[in-house]
Amino acid sequence: MNRIYIAGPMSGVPGLNYPEFNSVAKGLRELGYHVENPAENTPPTCGSWEGYMRLAVAQLVTCDEIHMLRGWRQSRGALVEHRLAVDLGLLVSGAPA
Repeated sequence: MNRIYIAGPMSGVPGLNYPEFNSVAKGLRELGYHVENPAENTPPTCGSWEGYMRLAVAQLVTCDEIHMLRGWRQSRGALVEHRLAVDLGLLVSGAPA
């Protein structure tokens, strides 16, 4: 089973963009993917952006693919995740650059 990580904007988006993350996760699961969805994570104790990113990176490196959501180019975190995924040779899918 392929493992796929969902990346996209959260900060500054109403509801932290969780509805979009969760909708895409549902669709990918229906296609048979094991989905790593950062919107499902328990918030880190520190509550900082860096804390969230540490959780995200730990998930991302377990995956074979990254799925980019609309608006990812305007997201500091999604840019970091995309760069790391490309550097690690993960397949990139979803919204174009």
